[in-house]
Amino acid sequence: MDKVALGKYGEDLACEFLKRHGYKIIERNFRIRGGEIDIIAEDDKTLVYVEVKTRSQRLFGSPEESVRYLKIKFLERAAKFYRLKRKNLNLPQLERIDVISVDISQPKPYLKLIQNAGF
Repeated sequence: MDKVALGKYGEDLACEFLKRHGYKIIERNFRIRGGEIDIIAEDDKTLVYVEVKTRSQRLFGSPEESVRYLKIKFLERAAKFYRLKRKNLNLPQLERIDVISVDISQPKPYLKLIQNAGF
């Protein structure tokens, strides 16, 4: 599986996981210069910016270990842009950044949600 297909597969799994846990998906792949926010969702009254990391092998550590400080800072900046661009929407006041780690190195995918990774 190539990198793009792997990422899409992981994001699809993450969306289903989030829905099962009560999140409402608002948008996927919100792009700005320099990158994107994988998933924007609502969890109760909190707007959640979700970074999805998918790995098919563990040679370089777990998926969540690849979400570094600079990625979190980018997500915080992208979230600010999202708020400004979407100012006419009735968005919740609370916000957070979550990370979903998707490990498909085993026969059954393993997903792990890490809440409050930024802000």
